Amino acid sequence: MTTPSINTIASKVSPTITNMIRMDHTHVLATFHQYTQYRSPGKKQALVNAICLALDIHAQLEEEIFYPEMRKFSQDHAVLDKSVPEHNEMRRLISQLRASSPDNASYDQTVMELMRDVMHHVADEETILLPSAERLLGKDRLSELGVQMTKRRVQLAAPHAGEIVVNTARSMSKGTLIALASAFAAGMLLKRSPRRRLSAP
Repeated sequence: MTTPSINTIASKVSPTITNMIRMDHTHVLATFHQYTQYRSPGKKQALVNAICLALDIHAQLEEEIFYPEMRKFSQDHAVLDKSVPEHNEMRRLISQLRASSPDNASYDQTVMELMRDVMHHVADEETILLPSAERLLGKDRLSELGVQMTKRRVQLAAPHAGEIVVNTARSMSKGTLIALASAFAAGMLLKRSPRRRLSAP
């Protein structure tokens, strides 16, 4: 019996590249929807840090893997031609946010500007670029690119693992953190307690 390779396993669990891009979009927008001007500075900072890191990684993955592949097959490069400049504008706003503080008067406005740009970019990709990729590339190639993107994502995210954990914890409400801690503690207790055999009376 042969042991399945990492590539075989990854191809079975990894989404296609187009579905992965959609999931990234959903994740960033869901994180953004937690942001309001009434949040505490610490929660604002954690949410913005999470958004900025997710966008940084997402943009790099698209530029390294997705866009070059689309340029090989797509005749219409209009959306592709403006995608990298849009990423660069997002990076400019991300740099501005990272150099600023939630206490700064323009912080909320910069976050809203970033998210307006992101929503415009997402709309173009989800209505034009992703359906085009699914027409042109075929399921097998989309799956191969999904595996490639998954591996590269792990490489890009690994140096930020601690930051991701801290931002996730800081952006959660106290109630959610208490519920997670309780669930974890209960799970550990169940794992440690020996199972009792039921004996017949």
